[in-house]
Amino acid sequence: MAEEIERKFLVRNDRWRDAVHKSTQMRQGYLCTDPERNVRVRTKGEKAVLTIKGRSEGLRRLEFEVDIPKEDAEEVLSNLCLPWVIEKTRHLVTYDGLLWEIDEFAGVNQGLIVAEVELESEQQEVNLPEWVGEEVSHDAKYLNANLVSRPFKDW
Repeated sequence: MAEEIERKFLVRNDRWRDAVHKSTQMRQGYLCTDPERNVRVRTKGEKAVLTIKGRSEGLRRLEFEVDIPKEDAEEVLSNLCLPWVIEKTRHLVTYDGLLWEIDEFAGVNQGLIVAEVELESEQQEVNLPEWVGEEVSHDAKYLNANLVSRPFKDW
């Protein structure tokens, strides 16, 4: 099983937009948002995945992901997920040798833009781009699994 180590930041300005080399529309819904684990289905472009993530321990958590047919994912999103499916565009930006994923949310989370970077270890040094703002890695309200029950529009 894979392990995910990531840091998450708010985005302070639009200067990242000129560096985007790929953007993908995404929809994701949750079947379970238990504090010990969450289970989600996500469409990303023409692909779809089912993901199980464990409890966060520092910056790391266990993650299992498997490709599924997009038609099945759409059916699950429409009929089985908790309310408030997450809608966002993921923009990819490379900065100082690291791939940054910038999620620009839509729907009930419109206005929220978060940048994430996956790391090899929790101690890995990261040179932050000037467009990166406050770190929210340890603030649970920014977890996608929590944005379905308490969307950004309600903050």
